[in-house]
Amino acid sequence: MIRPVVALCGLSLFIACPAGSAYADTGWSAPKCGAEPQAPPVKAGSVAQYNDSVDKVTAYEKAARVYNACVSGQANREETAISQDASARISHIHAGSAAVQQRIASSFQKLSTQLAVVGKKLGNH
Repeated sequence: MIRPVVALCGLSLFIACPAGSAYADTGWSAPKCGAEPQAPPVKAGSVAQYNDSVDKVTAYEKAARVYNACVSGQANREETAISQDASARISHIHAGSAAVQQRIASSFQKLSTQLAVVGKKLGNH
């Protein structure tokens, strides 16, 4: 008896990054997640081979989902840390820039006031 394949290998896992895309091999990894499960070959030479393939594909799908969840979690944690670091660095730069702008505005106001006072003293409003 031939066993039906329940799901098509978790296609939803890879929708955002299709197999063979330029994003698939970026050099980043999540070593805490272990080795990525390898997709088994599908053999269809006989009913027994097919049934064995269904079992192996099902096992692969389960392992791939667990691995993908681990990788996704690790990536999220690393992305959050990078984002927080970048935010802190941007805040530091913004504070420095705002301080410069405030000093310059203050200098302009001080100079305008001084010129107005001197102009009145000299009678050249």
